[in-house]
Amino acid sequence: MTGSTAVDSFVIVLDNLSKLVDEIPPANQPARYGNTSFTVWHTELVSRSESMIESLLPPDKSSLSAELAMYLNASFGHEIRRDYGSGHEATFLILLFCLLKVGAFEEADLKLIVLRVFVKYLEVARKLQTTYWLEPAGSHGVWGLDDYSFLNFLWGSAQLLDSKDITPPSVVSSDQVLKDWSDEYLYVDAIRAIKRVKKGPFFEHSPMLRDISEVREGWPKINSGLIKMYRAEVWGKLPVVQHTLFGSIFKFDE
Repeated sequence: MTGSTAVDSFVIVLDNLSKLVDEIPPANQPARYGNTSFTVWHTELVSRSESMIESLLPPDKSSLSAELAMYLNASFGHEIRRDYGSGHEATFLILLFCLLKVGAFEEADLKLIVLRVFVKYLEVARKLQTTYWLEPAGSHGVWGLDDYSFLNFLWGSAQLLDSKDITPPSVVSSDQVLKDWSDEYLYVDAIRAIKRVKKGPFFEHSPMLRDISEVREGWPKINSGLIKMYRAEVWGKLPVVQHTLFGSIFKFDE
C-alpha cells in the first residue's frame, strides 16, 4: 500500500469512527461529565481496531495489527474514567510514528499526515468530547493551553511561521480572522474551538494563550516555545508518560 493510499484509508477509518458516535447516542444520566455511552463506543472501537489497522498496513506487516491497534484504542480517551487529554493525543502521535516506521506512510506524506489524518482525528476527538462530555484529563484549567489538546497549537504555529497576514494578536482578537482562516490553519481553528466552548473575556479563560499572542518575535518564537513546552509538559511529565505503550516498533530505551 502506498503512503498516499494509507492516508486516504486512515481518513476513512476515522470517518467510520465518527459515524459510530452517531449510532451510539449519549445516555440519560444526572452527571454532566463522563457519559456512560462513551464506554459503549470505546468497546466497539476495540472490537474493530485490529481490522482497521490491518487495512492500513503493507501486506508483509499485517502481523503488527494487534500491537498497533492498542495505540488506536488508547487514542480517544479512557474508557473507564471517561476522560481525554494530551496523553491520549500523544498516543495517536505514537501510532502515526509507528505507521511511518513500518512503511504504511511515506516521508512524502508528512504534511498530509498532519493536515488530513491528524485534522480528521481532532474532529473525531472533539466530537467525542462534546457528545459524551469527556472529563479533561490532567487539565491545567486557565493555566494551560487547552483542556484537551496541544499538537494543534504546535503544528498550527508551524503552519504560520512565514505568515505576514495572520499575526498572533489577530488570532485571539479578530473574529474575521477566525472566520476567514480557521479551515486552513490549525492554530486559528484551535482558538475558534475554544471560543465556541468557553464564554467570557478571552484573557480570563485562556490567559496563557493571550500571553502567547503578545510574543513580539511572532510565530517562530511561539513555535519554538511550544516545542519546548510540549517536551516538558507532556513527554516530561510522569502522570502522562506512565501510561505510554511500548512494543516492537516504539521501544523503551533505557
